[in-house]
Amino acid sequence: MVADTYSRRKFLKTSAALTGGGLALVKAPYVFTKTPVTLKVMGTHVTLQEEIRQKAMADLGITLEFEAKGESELVQKATTHPDQFDLYEQWTDSIRTLWHAKVIQPIETERLTYWKEINDISRKGRITPSAPIGLGDAPYKILNVQNDGSLGANFTGQISFLPYVHNVDSFGYNTKVIPKGIPYETESWGWLLDPKYKGKVGIVNAPTIGLFDLALAAQARGLMSFGDMGNMTIEEIDKLFNILMELKKQKHFAGFWNTVPQSADFMTSGRMLLGSMFSPGISMANGSGTPVTYAAPKEGYRAWHGVMCLSSECQGSKKEAAYDYMNWWLSGWAGAFIARQGYYISNPERSRPLLSTTEWDYWYDGKATNQPLKGTDGRVSVPAGDIRTGGSYINRFSHVAIWNTVMENYEYSLDRWYEFLLA
Repeated sequence: MVADTYSRRKFLKTSAALTGGGLALVKAPYVFTKTPVTLKVMGTHVTLQEEIRQKAMADLGITLEFEAKGESELVQKATTHPDQFDLYEQWTDSIRTLWHAKVIQPIETERLTYWKEINDISRKGRITPSAPIGLGDAPYKILNVQNDGSLGANFTGQISFLPYVHNVDSFGYNTKVIPKGIPYETESWGWLLDPKYKGKVGIVNAPTIGLFDLALAAQARGLMSFGDMGNMTIEEIDKLFNILMELKKQKHFAGFWNTVPQSADFMTSGRMLLGSMFSPGISMANGSGTPVTYAAPKEGYRAWHGVMCLSSECQGSKKEAAYDYMNWWLSGWAGAFIARQGYYISNPERSRPLLSTTEWDYWYDGKATNQPLKGTDGRVSVPAGDIRTGGSYINRFSHVAIWNTVMENYEYSLDRWYEFLLA
């Protein structure tokens, strides 16, 4: 096993040197361990997709078992049963909880083939020097394992998660019914709490995500303001939920969804006309024939960053395979695949050759597409002539209002969230 490990590392380093860190590794064969390995990956439907599983297994020669759940279920299971997963895929808002529970172990950057290619969104919290970092837990604040065991911004060679998939989120709305707004000018989070959409607003059932969608909406409507929305006080949390509870009594909300497919169903069935959505849900709805626009709110986006974490129980050949899988995710194919559902990868240039010029121009550069584009399900999700709402990668990440965050008063907000759901 030691020899196998040495050979694999030597192969990756040698290949990188021969290509000058270039793109040849995208198509280069991987060196497999002799002993068959099964990796258990727990996460969300966002990244745990069958096409990804099949491609990774074929490239790496390992067996992957995917277990996809909703956010609350994931965090609960991960923090109590680290022996039941090898890798955990979710978002940065789970990191503090997982780290404090000691269910994930540090990842060594020297074992990440493409570490030096990862861009400044992950490393420094902003895509350009002039872009806003945004409120809350920008990824770099909780990425690096500090010498005292805490998480912080200073690089140490050990990280709490692999930075990979990320995006900016907002809300989707059905343009058959709601007139299309102007990005960054008329589209507003306040639409979520507008009385004219009473009974047709859907919200994601995630206390570290839906909470901020609703806080942004309440502030945009002038119902309240926050000293620091990324770290609300008890008083601010209470005021926000008093507003939301009153709206729920008035039957303002159509429902609370738990998975991406469920959000798409809410929209295509007509249950909601607008609401919290993730990019794949938008793609699914459009692919099913329901015209849904992903808003570019004038107040700014709620941003998120995907995390891939290594279980504290993952050792030996499983740990070696886990590093292979992490490196595979940044080797090109996966980044191109998730681009077709509107997501970005932390080292996008490596995926660029695997996207058509038209796809790259649309998804990353914000240019109009001269032909229909298909999503990951093979259906047309982008009509010819369309321009991505919010524009280019740089433009979208230059309008970040807040990041998905676990606040200091998270436990209190969690209690209020469940009270809100059950009211």
